[in-house]
Amino acid sequence: MENELTRGSVMKTMLRFAIPMILGDLLQQCYNIADTLIVGRFLGAGALAAVGSAFSLMTFLTSIILGLAMGSGTVFSIRFGQKDERGLKEGILASFTLLGIVTAVLNILIFAGIDWIIWFLRTPDELVKLMKDYLIVIFAGLIGIFLYNFFASLLRSLGNSVVPLAFLAVSAVLNIILDLWFVAGLNRGVAGAAEATVISQYVSGIGIAIYTRIRFPHLIRRDENVRLRLSRVKEITSFSALTCMQQSIMNLGILAVQGLVNSFGTTIMAAFAAAVKIDAFAYLPVQDFGNAFSIFIAQNFGAKRNDRIREGIRCAVGASVLFSLAVSFLVFVFASPLMGLFIDSGEASVIAEGVRYLRIEGAFYALIGILFLLYGLYRAIGSPGMSVILTIVSLGTRVALAYALSAVPAFGVVGIWWSVPIGWFLADALGAGYYFIRYRKRSVCPPGAG
Repeated sequence: MENELTRGSVMKTMLRFAIPMILGDLLQQCYNIADTLIVGRFLGAGALAAVGSAFSLMTFLTSIILGLAMGSGTVFSIRFGQKDERGLKEGILASFTLLGIVTAVLNILIFAGIDWIIWFLRTPDELVKLMKDYLIVIFAGLIGIFLYNFFASLLRSLGNSVVPLAFLAVSAVLNIILDLWFVAGLNRGVAGAAEATVISQYVSGIGIAIYTRIRFPHLIRRDENVRLRLSRVKEITSFSALTCMQQSIMNLGILAVQGLVNSFGTTIMAAFAAAVKIDAFAYLPVQDFGNAFSIFIAQNFGAKRNDRIREGIRCAVGASVLFSLAVSFLVFVFASPLMGLFIDSGEASVIAEGVRYLRIEGAFYALIGILFLLYGLYRAIGSPGMSVILTIVSLGTRVALAYALSAVPAFGVVGIWWSVPIGWFLADALGAGYYFIRYRKRSVCPPGAG
């Protein structure tokens, strides 16, 4: 076993565990940042628009795998907090089997329906070939994504967030080197950018799988007392399905907005592609802090440590809000030079629209920081359905307002940008209100929990 999060200073424990996760996912963003920056600089706005639109689709599909891995990690964390090693081993077997089947099915469906997918995204005719070239290659990396996310979730549930960071660091550097070589050196176009990403994903996925097998053979090796039980599959499914649904709804909403953005033409598509990368990079730390917070809560939930759960909530909210406000200030001030990293200075209209997006949405990062904490809290205490409800409120508001406001001439595309923070605010209000009504004055861990 690894590192327990049920003892020691609450704030120090959370930060010590969260920081490697934050650094790791910042490096993971480098996969997509490198694609966007290199494609935008070497291949132009059209290729950037195609890759950006494909990124939204890839994010949606990988969110299914990520959601299943996160839900499984919650079960692993609870079993670890309870010191139930047999339950942990059977949960690992059930989760790996479930995720493997889902990944295989996704691969089949994606390649069978790729033309319909491109049509659904309302891709302009001049970008269809670029989109298809990129998507055919990038989807080949799903197995690598499955391997990395499964084993990273397992290690993090045991309190080890450093090793996933190490494998991502190697693969992120490799991705950037291969991007430059394939795109700028070999002139392989958008397919080259996708190839660089896929190779790097397999390096991290296979590497972390081998490490886990060597470091924790007692959890991975065959054991006559451990078998694939239907009860364990149902348990993993009950946690993972709702978390998966939450992630999928979140990214399906983003995908629906991407289709709306595409209808405004290549300039808006390119601006959105670059700005979304900056946006995601800016609030990624609070997203990962929310995931680390969830694992912290899950271990303490399994150990029935209500005192640490309550203190953890107070500390996490304060840290998330302060960090988000600082990032909002930086993004507002440096929005233009940040866009200039992705877009040539001659594309003035693209840069201007991207700056407008960043200054509207970036002012409200504290709202999404709180929302990530709420997602993590309800997932950890066995109420993932509430996380789904909050996601539906947030994304439902965003999609509905985006389509409604953008149809009003006075708003146009700006209506899409304003729909985002409004959705965050409504979900925060619901999630916080539900917590104060149901849990604030009562024990978070029910009698006999775990």
